[in-house]
Amino acid sequence: MSDILQQLLQENILWQGVWETVYMTLISTVFAYIIGLPLGVILGITDENGIRPIKWLNTALGFIINVFRSIPFLILMVAFLPVAKLIVKTSLGNKAMIVMLVIAAAPYVARMVESSIKEIGSGVVEAAKSMGANTWQIIYKVLIPESKPSLIIGAVISTITILGYSAMAGTIGAGGLGKIAISYGHQRYKDDVIWVCVLLTVIIVQLIQVLGTFIAKKTDRRINPKKQK
Repeated sequence: MSDILQQLLQENILWQGVWETVYMTLISTVFAYIIGLPLGVILGITDENGIRPIKWLNTALGFIINVFRSIPFLILMVAFLPVAKLIVKTSLGNKAMIVMLVIAAAPYVARMVESSIKEIGSGVVEAAKSMGANTWQIIYKVLIPESKPSLIIGAVISTITILGYSAMAGTIGAGGLGKIAISYGHQRYKDDVIWVCVLLTVIIVQLIQVLGTFIAKKTDRRINPKKQK
């Protein structure tokens, strides 16, 4: 174990990096879903095969989302520094990084949600319509509940993707395991620091995956028919 790694452990810098990584990831995921979930629902229901087809809205919204999704995160992060400064009054640190992560992840989340909504069979929707349900009732009582397992799995994938993005936090003065791996590992030629950061990141990802899969199975009515009651 190198002196640098011992220092990181003794001064709790490594554990602080773990906390900052988890903190930025979870907060960014929550806000990305606050924005991305309604956008994904709109994309799903306004599609030509959706419950409320609106071609111009679907096309325009899809184009905007595709533009943001096509921008590499590092370029997007640099380009939207003024936006972060406008929202959180700074273009540096964890707060600014969270803004960047939300901007990058929300379009991704929207597409994940759209995909989940489209997985619902048309027969379920037609049954709801025959019972007199309106558009909002179909969305809240049919589409979202029926797609819940898929939405949860999508949330897991999105969270892990955001966790990967957070590794670039050090480029704008934010913290996290990515910054530690670069500043204390790569720049000082300490491979053990890099691999410890990799190991900790893998552990976090595995915990997110296991927890998300467990929750998805518990909410899946096909596996747990009692949930239908």
